[in-house]
Amino acid sequence: MAASQRTTVYFPAKLYRALKVRAAVTDRGFSDLVTEAVQLLLREDAIDEDAIRQRRKEPSRAYSEVLRELKRDGLL
Repeated sequence: MAASQRTTVYFPAKLYRALKVRAAVTDRGFSDLVTEAVQLLLREDAIDEDAIRQRRKEPSRAYSEVLRELKRDGLL
């Protein structure tokens, strides 16, 4: 694994306390939990990017057109 980089992150007090409790209950380090959360977020982004790339050639419609159709059909 690559060397770790130290940084400062500010959390709302309640979130910080919840993470500290989670770390204690699971016997894991605070940094491990934060690293895992960031990895999950980035993994989701990678999945989204793959889906966008696969669907790039599909026809698309403007969001405003979709809203107009929903209003016309009485759904909005």
